[in-house]
Amino acid sequence: MVLEILSNVVLVIGLFFVFLAMLGLARLPDVYNRLHTTTKIGTLGAFGVMFSILLKVGFSPIGVKALTVAIFILVTAPVAAHMIGRAAHRHGVGLCKESVIDEYGRACSAACPEKEDE
Repeated sequence: MVLEILSNVVLVIGLFFVFLAMLGLARLPDVYNRLHTTTKIGTLGAFGVMFSILLKVGFSPIGVKALTVAIFILVTAPVAAHMIGRAAHRHGVGLCKESVIDEYGRACSAACPEKEDE
């Protein structure tokens, strides 16, 4: 009974974070802000949903698969977002006009010799 309630609470929290990630994806101005919200908030929400499944069904085959998916998302989402952001920056996708600092641009201009060849 307590585990069922805890599972439902974690599911609602996870779904709330997934909703916030979708809202951020639709409302934020540029690719970098969208990556930020989908990586951090979306990963937390998906992890919450998968953890809720694990709590609900236990360590059955479905629960183990949910745990595996949750760990996979936690490991791959930040790396994928970094690579997408880096590729966008290298291809000249600009920041939104409200952005005031470009730390990656300063670091990359000093450490990326291939930018000088272009």
